[in-house]
Amino acid sequence: MKNFNFGIVLSIHFLLLSAACKSEKGINTVQGSISISELGVSLSHEHIMSNYGKDIKETSSYDTLQLFNQVIPYLEQLKGLGVNTIFDCTTEYFGRRIDLLEKISTETGVQIITNTGFYGAANDRYIPELAYNASAQSISKIWIDEFKYGIKGTDRKPGFVKLGFDDGKSPSEIDTKLFKAGMLTHQSTGLTLAVHTGANLEAMQLQTRLLKENNIHPSAWIWTHANKVNNDSVLIDLATQGAWISLDGVKESNTTEYVKLFKHKQLLDHVLLSHDGNGYPNGGEIRRFDAIFLHLIPELLKNGFTTDDINKILVLNPARAFTIEVRKIETE
Repeated sequence: MKNFNFGIVLSIHFLLLSAACKSEKGINTVQGSISISELGVSLSHEHIMSNYGKDIKETSSYDTLQLFNQVIPYLEQLKGLGVNTIFDCTTEYFGRRIDLLEKISTETGVQIITNTGFYGAANDRYIPELAYNASAQSISKIWIDEFKYGIKGTDRKPGFVKLGFDDGKSPSEIDTKLFKAGMLTHQSTGLTLAVHTGANLEAMQLQTRLLKENNIHPSAWIWTHANKVNNDSVLIDLATQGAWISLDGVKESNTTEYVKLFKHKQLLDHVLLSHDGNGYPNGGEIRRFDAIFLHLIPELLKNGFTTDDINKILVLNPARAFTIEVRKIETE
């Protein structure tokens, strides 16, 4: 952590928490429900661990001793940098383990919010067979039941829906069906839809059209990996409509340009920042998720951003984006 000014980050951290959203609405963490105002500094798209690359039958198996020895100290470091909450995007059939997440959260003091949904990217390798023959309604019932009754026999509940579309191809029938199931889940539960979309503009157009046809406001939808899109006008247009633009590929080398665009357009209130990091990628070394604190915040402050801007992006926006509420298009 050389060349890192702890004073900058810690002073910002306390300012952020003091200015956080005052909503009394609740959100589900792996340790139970908290007020949305307790989220604090939040990373909106990370993976505490996943088994991406393994066969779908093996993704829920971990070497727990190795996992804990690697992930717990790292999350304690992140806690020291000011991270209060992490939205974990590892889905069921992709490595989600509510029991392990709960222990990690308890040990580190970092609030972890897990998801419901099936991951429809990666050439559909992590979609369970049951989804192909089931209707969108039947699939949504699985996810709604997790929200109502808990995950895997526990009383721990998801805080959002995670979905995905394959990169670089027309939306498949199964990915589209899963998105329709996600919309039904939102309409029943109010859970926000975080959808791996990346630079697939055809998938983006399908999703936004279906949202409109089903009277769901764009603010119920997060365009994840939007940082991969080269067409700035598309991002600005969707943010203007109310969608959440997730710039979740932050690294030391790409710190400021996209965020500058949204500040210039006065649309910082529709931006989410994260790294798409991984604390335990298929048993490998950590794919780090600390660049926002080690590099981005100091760089932004050198480039005309204020502490209020940082507060908006890392505290207020996640609280607004993930507030559990059914979001309808207002009609006159």
